[in-house]
Amino acid sequence: MTLDWTTGALAEGLRCYGNGEFFLAHEHWEGAWLQCPEPEKTFLQALIQIAAAFHHLQRSNPAGTHSLLRRSLRRLEDYPSGFGGVAVGPLRESIRMWLEALEEGDGSPRLPFPAIR
Repeated sequence: MTLDWTTGALAEGLRCYGNGEFFLAHEHWEGAWLQCPEPEKTFLQALIQIAAAFHHLQRSNPAGTHSLLRRSLRRLEDYPSGFGGVAVGPLRESIRMWLEALEEGDGSPRLPFPAIR
């Protein structure tokens, strides 16, 4: 299955994610996730967890952010540097930077949100 980020739920979720509307991004992607076969299903689950992580950060829950980012990174580790139209390599690196900052005790790091592109 090819992930189409130009229309439908994936595109709307990407737009929401880019606008910092992480809960809405999670909701849009979850609808698509329910209908996906593997390996796209696990891949989308990782993206959903990233969106949910930053929703937790917006609600002042850095522990929840850390937990979800850690789980999403574990899911993304098995994917190539590019998958489903997404630059996975840079995404993984950004998540690692966020995890490191959160582990250093910075509850709200001044890092850009990981880009999903």
